[in-house]
This record gives sequence, C-alpha cells and structure tokens, in this order.
Amino acid sequence: MKVLLHTLVIFIIQTSCAQDMQYAREIVNKLSSARFWGRGYTKDGMKEATKFLSKEFKKAGIQPMKGDSYLQSFSYPVNTFPGKMEVELNGKKLKPGKDFIISPESQGLKAKNTLLSPKDSTHYSALQNKLKVTLHKKLTWGVSQQQADYTWIQLDSKQVREKPQSISINIENKFIPSFQTANVCGMVKGKRKPDSIILITAHYDHLGGMGKKTFFPGANDNASGVSLLLNLASYYSKNPQPYTMAFICFSGEEAGLVGSKFFTEHPPFPLSKIRFLVNLDLTGTGDEGITVVNAKVFKKDFDLLNSTNKSAKYLPKITERGKSSNSDHHWFTEKNIPSFFIYTLGGIKAYHDIEDKALTLPLAAYPSLFKLLTDFNGKLMGN
Repeated sequence: MKVLLHTLVIFIIQTSCAQDMQYAREIVNKLSSARFWGRGYTKDGMKEATKFLSKEFKKAGIQPMKGDSYLQSFSYPVNTFPGKMEVELNGKKLKPGKDFIISPESQGLKAKNTLLSPKDSTHYSALQNKLKVTLHKKLTWGVSQQQADYTWIQLDSKQVREKPQSISINIENKFIPSFQTANVCGMVKGKRKPDSIILITAHYDHLGGMGKKTFFPGANDNASGVSLLLNLASYYSKNPQPYTMAFICFSGEEAGLVGSKFFTEHPPFPLSKIRFLVNLDLTGTGDEGITVVNAKVFKKDFDLLNSTNKSAKYLPKITERGKSSNSDHHWFTEKNIPSFFIYTLGGIKAYHDIEDKALTLPLAAYPSLFKLLTDFNGKLMGN
C-alpha cells in the first residue's frame, strides 16, 4: 500500500510539473493568426491581443497586479500603413512582404512611371531623393515612432531579375501621434514571502500589417515567449510558491522597448521587491540550446541556472552572453534588478518577416526550457 501511495504521489507531482504542449501550440497558433493581424497597429491587432491575454490570465486564475484590471495603459507615437500598398517595378506588380517592404518611417506616396537614378548597383533614387529604392538579400521589417519626409522601398534582390529602371507606387500611411495600448500584468501571491517576487516577462506585440492584405505573424517573435509565459502562469496558479510569481506581457517592444520602460517608470510595486526577472523572447526553436543575455553580469545566478541544466540534462547547450539592450529585460537591468533574457538557438531563421509562421515553428526546447525554469525558480526561492 505504501509503495502504491508513493508511486501515486510521484505521478501527481510529475503531472503537475508538466507543461501543456497542446495549450502551447494553441496559443502560438492563435496569436500568429490573421485574427490578431501581427499584433500591431492596424485592424485592431494589438487591441485584440490585449483582450485575449487578459482572458487567458483570468482563465488561469492569475490575479491582477493592481486593482481589478490586468491592464497598465500607456501610449506612444507610431507610423502605420493601413491602406494602399501597391508597387510596380519595370511594369511588373510586386507582392508586399515577399518582393518588397516599405521602410517603417516612410510617408505615403502616389507616383506613376517614375524613372529611377542609380547611385550604385543596390541604391536608386527619384523625385529629388524623396523616393529611395534599395536592394537587399533579406527583407526585415520594423516599427517606427516617427514619420520621415521620404518614401523608401526595399526590394528583395532575389526577386529582381533586371536592373530597376522605372517604378509606380501607390502607398498610404497614417501617423498616429498617440497610439493607445497596454501591458498585461498579473500575479500569484506567495505563500511565505509574498513581498519577494520572481517576474516572468514576454512581449506580445509584433509588427502588425503592411497594407490590407499582408501581415507579419510573429510566431517565434514572440508568440512563443507569450505561450511559455502563459504555461508557467497556469502552472504556478495551480502550485503557489513561497515567493510571489508575477507575469507581464509587454506591449511596444518592437517600437523600442516602450512598454517595459513605462513599467519600470510606473511600477505598481517597488522594483526592489523583484528577486529575479526572466524575460522570454524568441523561444520557439532550441535544438541547439539557448542563449542567456546578462549571464556574465549576474554570474552567480547564471552558475545556478547552468548547474541546474547540467544535472538534469535539459538542454544541449547554454551560451553565455553579456549585457545587451535587445529586449525588455533591459530597463530592469538598468534599475539593478537581476535579470536574464533567454532566447533559443537553431531551427528556422525567419525573423521580422512574413515567414515567421506557427506552422514551421518547432518548439523544440519548449518542454525542457519549461522544466529548467521551474527548477531554477525553485532554487532561487530555496526550495
């Protein structure tokens, strides 16, 4: 009877510690679908994602971080492209996202049969340099908080079969001086030391859409990180810890870490209560392991993470990296909060393009990374 009871207890513990891969896939699929339109600035993509994440927090049993709302609202300026997105090169119609992108700071332009003047083999201009055309080996889009006084078309050099000579353009932009958005914030109160906090973060925004028919799914960047955060939130809701476990889905990361900066400037609790922060961004691959930014800054904590991985053999490799301002951990590091930014290695190379899709995202390290993080967090709390 004792043996049977012991086996049952082990099974329950293992089951409660297991991440839900079906749920992981569902979240990645949903967030990178057309419904959320790249979680950006047109077709209410980011707004819909905010509502969806709030519902997921509530469903998981996560409490709001402050008051009765999960939302921490803020705003910033952004240049958007909600309308026409038409380009013809040498009389051939090009496909947005695949054949060309519009540089995110560009203003709208309507021009027909405009002759291009070559500066060199990859740079062209027209209309007194108000129109720029360049060739690139890879098209990588972004977000701009400003609107320029020119229009810049970036062409995929693999799709250009002949020298660019003439171009026709019909592009519409809309500059929004104060785009309204919100961070989604929640927590599970600690049982013994509720004033000590371990914070898990991931940005949910992406690039949005370019015109009416093209959007950037952002499956790896960063539906993957949000999915992992939600799985961890669900786990900790069912298994409260000695410390408070807090969760933030940041907005505005792609526009320049805007949401995380706002949070550190308007925290709902003293930032000194944060024992550690783990920021998850680009966590959808992992067959080659992970990289940890700030590993060389918070060496003692990294040694704990690394030894935890080695003893359990979760991941094939953990690569150390120093300080970097390349994701939302940055503003917390600047406030002297111990912080890691973790991203996975290997797998697909799609980044800031229309090929970052759920269908091709392997989630190779997802189960192992989940287990590593729960073990690491437990050791931080002295479990």
